[in-house]
Amino acid sequence: MSEPLTPADFTADSSAGPVAVLFDMDGTLVDTEVLWWETADEIAAALGHRLTDADAPEVVGRAVADTAAHLIRVTGVPYEAHAQKVAAELTESFFRRVAAGAPPRPGARRLLAELERARVPFALVSASPRSVVDSVVGGSLADVPFAFTLSADDTVRTKPHPDPYRAAAERFGAAPGACVAVEDSPDGTASAEAAGCPVLVVPSLLPVGPGAGRYVVKSLEDVDLGVLRECAGGVARGRDSRHV
Repeated sequence: MSEPLTPADFTADSSAGPVAVLFDMDGTLVDTEVLWWETADEIAAALGHRLTDADAPEVVGRAVADTAAHLIRVTGVPYEAHAQKVAAELTESFFRRVAAGAPPRPGARRLLAELERARVPFALVSASPRSVVDSVVGGSLADVPFAFTLSADDTVRTKPHPDPYRAAAERFGAAPGACVAVEDSPDGTASAEAAGCPVLVVPSLLPVGPGAGRYVVKSLEDVDLGVLRECAGGVARGRDSRHV
């Protein structure tokens, strides 16, 4: 395993590409969004509710506390009495599923290897709890040289708030606008954009439409350093673009 890179290791002209790349984890680098949906459905069923498409915006890409609050709202159980218990059950059940295997998304390993070869530093910015992040980084992504990882436990507020991406950019000593975020969900995209990052979106379970300077691709298999550079440059120029 190579040593993690930092912005000081980035030898290319900064005008040609991002100073750093900030990757979401669930649904972006590893195929865990389905596992999270199964987890939420299991806990919801125990509360007397079965998830439908109407629940998706409150489950997909959301932090544990947000999903727990949603399940409590739709089932009508008392919040104060159940919030902590539901959140703990979601975390424990999701962790068990992730520990059993979280396969990388198509194209993820190739892209990470390309960034490593190009000496472009990258980090993991997740809304999952630290226990889940560490399980994935110690498992299916064990050989990936992330500069650092951020979990939902590492900022006061997590996605969709801008705090995680602002904190990641600060860790790199860079402006958010110099760091490209790679996301799969509406909440993650909102978080990165609110922080000021250009965003490359690879939708998984929920659609994410194009926006000002936002790039949308079908798969990480369609992404290389050139696309990330184009994303960074397009956002700087306020240009819309969509890769199909």
